[in-house]
Amino acid sequence: MNGNRFGRLYQMTTYGESHGDAMGCTVSGCPAGVELSEEDVQRELDRRRPGQSQITTSRDEPDSVSINSGLQDGYTTGTPIGMVIQNKDARSGKYEPFVTAPRPSHGDYTYSAKFGTRNWGGGGRSSARETVNWVAAGAVARQVLDQSEYDVEVKAHVNQLHDVKTEDVSWEEMLEHTEENEVRCADPEKAEEIRELLERVQEEGDSVGGSIYWECRGVPRGLGAPRFDSFPSRLGRALMAVPAASAFEFGLGRRAREVKGKQRNEDWTFEDGDTRPDTVAEEGDPVPEGNDHGGLQGGITTGEPIYGELTLHAPTSIPKEQQTVDWDTGEVIDDAQVIGRHDPSLPPRGVPVVEAMLYVTILDFMLLGGRVNPDRIDDEPGEYDTPYHAERPGDE
Repeated sequence: MNGNRFGRLYQMTTYGESHGDAMGCTVSGCPAGVELSEEDVQRELDRRRPGQSQITTSRDEPDSVSINSGLQDGYTTGTPIGMVIQNKDARSGKYEPFVTAPRPSHGDYTYSAKFGTRNWGGGGRSSARETVNWVAAGAVARQVLDQSEYDVEVKAHVNQLHDVKTEDVSWEEMLEHTEENEVRCADPEKAEEIRELLERVQEEGDSVGGSIYWECRGVPRGLGAPRFDSFPSRLGRALMAVPAASAFEFGLGRRAREVKGKQRNEDWTFEDGDTRPDTVAEEGDPVPEGNDHGGLQGGITTGEPIYGELTLHAPTSIPKEQQTVDWDTGEVIDDAQVIGRHDPSLPPRGVPVVEAMLYVTILDFMLLGGRVNPDRIDDEPGEYDTPYHAERPGDE
């Protein structure tokens, strides 16, 4: 099976199945000299971890990460970083009825048709559990960017679940409120409505979809290239890989179909140094007067905030009775029920996954564009000035 690697210079290669022994990720392309610990990665994994509340899956996975390569005395060495997360609470027995009877709208039949076999426990490789690896790789990318000379920040929140939709929230509100509630919505009143909705949906044995609004600030201008290596095309590839993703938008997104050119086009002016605190432009630089383009023009970053939305459809594993067929026996099954431990909606736990893929994509572009030295974070070959190098045993 191909398709398990993402990135050009900052590459993550992942492995593991939902009910296998472990999940794992190898990160290549991380510069040397980045301060990194298991705690840095664990902090992000804990945000994605199952069993966080009553409105998520009850699967009890600690998702404890072990970093087994690429570090020396707390600093990256520039070599591949290997990370392993053990599976502790897999229960495959609930999936035995679906070995030859595909669950509705899952990848069961398509995987079997393509490969002639599949790991049927918990959905195997097609399970969203695999995104634990992405969050680990994103945590490393975040540490690189945090220790670079650039002030890159990424944040996301749940802005709609089913028919409950938030009004626009500010960047500051996202930073302050997103992690305050279990549904990761930056609007406290709507967060309570969403929680009540999910409780009703769980009682009904059903599920709902929703969307995640995301925003990136401090990304320098000039990243990306036209056509197939444009920033939005590769970002779309990253986010549309998220399980259950059904729509990716940036800037005006779908609203652009309703807007005339004169209304959407953004006049150019000069940065005055005071009125645009959320850009990376300096005083006297040309800047667009608006940002309906979402920080991207011609497939290249403008230095303005990059923002958009990712839509995730309702989880397909639900206990409501559905119809399937057994391709071995030819039997039609009218009362198939997927009895297991599943989320009633994916966006609340999808927020850290989206943020991770944003960090991974941004860092890859910054390495490709020469904004971050791919060899070492201090950007000074031959100069050993990190705390580790300054304090090596035996030095005088």
